[in-house]
Amino acid sequence: MNSVTRSRKGSGNVRVEAFLGIAATDNLKLAKRVEHGLPFSSFERVERLSGLSAESLRAVVGIAPRTLARRKHEKRLSPEESDRLVSVSRVLALAVELFDGDVERGMQWLRSPSRALKGRSPLSLAATTVGLREVEALIGRLEHGVIA
Repeated sequence: MNSVTRSRKGSGNVRVEAFLGIAATDNLKLAKRVEHGLPFSSFERVERLSGLSAESLRAVVGIAPRTLARRKHEKRLSPEESDRLVSVSRVLALAVELFDGDVERGMQWLRSPSRALKGRSPLSLAATTVGLREVEALIGRLEHGVIA
């Protein structure tokens, strides 16, 4: 699980592209990749690096089981699924960064109930865009030492 890389700018930030296994040096290039649909291997890479089961990741990304099987056969996600995978990967990368690059601790935090989220786990909230934003905000508060 230690193949999640840090940004080249020396900021220490874990790059979302490392989770996805794609080369995109900026958001415009990433957006173009998403518009065409990410390869299914990106889903598999996020699954492997995060330690999430395919079922858990599928549920968070919002892909029906039969659709996931079809995407695997087609070897490509739809643009909408790709966009959700990028958003979820961004939260995964933020959680790993919160724990100084420790993937296991970041994933454990994502799975654990949080008082700041009224007893819900960050991962359970990540299934919606609003929930993802709340998890990002919580991570931001924790990074800045604000009691959550």
